[in-house]
Amino acid sequence: MSEPNGGLYPPRFTELKRQIASGYPDFENRVTRAWKEVVEELVRFSEKIEGGGSDCIPQVKFEDLDKLSEEDLDGIRMCGCVVIRDVVEDDKAVEWRESLREFVRVNQDVEGTPVDDKQFFQLYWTKAQVQARAHPNFLKAEIWLNNLYHDKSGLPTKDVDLSIPLTYADRFRIRKPGVKWGFHPPHIDGGSIERWEDPTFRKCFEDILAGNWREHDPYALRGRLDARSSLYGRPNQSTVFRTFQGWLSMSETGPGQGTLKVFPNVLLSNAYIILRPFFKPLVPVDSPDILNPKNWAVDLNNPEFPGIYPRDSGFAGPNPTPRLHPHLFLEKTMTSAPKVNPGDTVFWHCDVVHSVEEDHTGNEDSAVMYIPAVPLTTSNLDYIQRQKECFLAGQRPPDFPKGPAEAEFIGIGGVDDVDNELGRRAMGLSPISVS
Repeated sequence: MSEPNGGLYPPRFTELKRQIASGYPDFENRVTRAWKEVVEELVRFSEKIEGGGSDCIPQVKFEDLDKLSEEDLDGIRMCGCVVIRDVVEDDKAVEWRESLREFVRVNQDVEGTPVDDKQFFQLYWTKAQVQARAHPNFLKAEIWLNNLYHDKSGLPTKDVDLSIPLTYADRFRIRKPGVKWGFHPPHIDGGSIERWEDPTFRKCFEDILAGNWREHDPYALRGRLDARSSLYGRPNQSTVFRTFQGWLSMSETGPGQGTLKVFPNVLLSNAYIILRPFFKPLVPVDSPDILNPKNWAVDLNNPEFPGIYPRDSGFAGPNPTPRLHPHLFLEKTMTSAPKVNPGDTVFWHCDVVHSVEEDHTGNEDSAVMYIPAVPLTTSNLDYIQRQKECFLAGQRPPDFPKGPAEAEFIGIGGVDDVDNELGRRAMGLSPISVS
């Protein structure tokens, strides 16, 4: 995949930078000091993680979630990614995989990518997907993940209930071995230019912008609940607050077999990516001196937001690249998820830089269903109600590209496939409200 064109930013983005800077006292001096500290910390982090492999990503058993120590929880929060094992029985996960294979075989008109060899499917309401999202263990894992967040002030937070999970319908993949896959390079979902442009979303990162990057808490609810992560209505831009994105494995998949990769330190990546648009290099980007923080300076006179690029009448990204974000050392810091078995899950914080391995060198298909963790909030509930209507009508969910409905496909899921009360509430099929 070629690097996004950085020359297509509207002039108003220059004013956006200046507006942000004017909101923080002594902005240039404070962020210059913070930039130096973050860059130096990234150098240390990259040296520490190089060669460490997947072991740096925490792994826990579903049955042990309530037994973890504070040290364990801190490690998960710092990494921003966790593997939860044995959430669903192996046999059930494999059964779902085979039912999805059969669904695609029977309904040959389903939309998928690549077009000539479909492996990533624009399907949302198959029986397997509906049943998996409503599985009690998966919903309990979501509750646990949601509760890794908190109100930084320590006071009770209105308009959110972290103990009531909601269901966000997404897609699935059954990736074949030996096929190169280049359309998921390092990126962050859940908001593009909105991270800077929306004043409420920007509150999530105010410690970074104030130069106090070490005080930034990626798990603070402030700003998250009312953040507008989709200002332009771009398809595939989530409008809900997902605490963690995630997938359920339906096959045995390990490093090198087309699995997920993450930058395993959400504090450092947030600090660097949020500050990056305010700095320009003073030496050529291919210079060996590009890594020295002294060769970077605050620049509020251009509209560039490196890693953000125009797309579908809006903006996509952040898509960090080695050229635009050299201090992330992506070539050695992007870390593959550990080997998983059917029924295991992988979750990553909504701000985590993640990608999919380009190569799948295994012998079997790599099959996962994308199912995130979503808490009950006022805005999330509004989306769930609209999503429910799409479900009942067999139409694609609101956040996703318009396309052929699933209502006429053979094997689509229905209300009866949501067979427990927690799952029914998560889908908006039973009464639910925010306190």
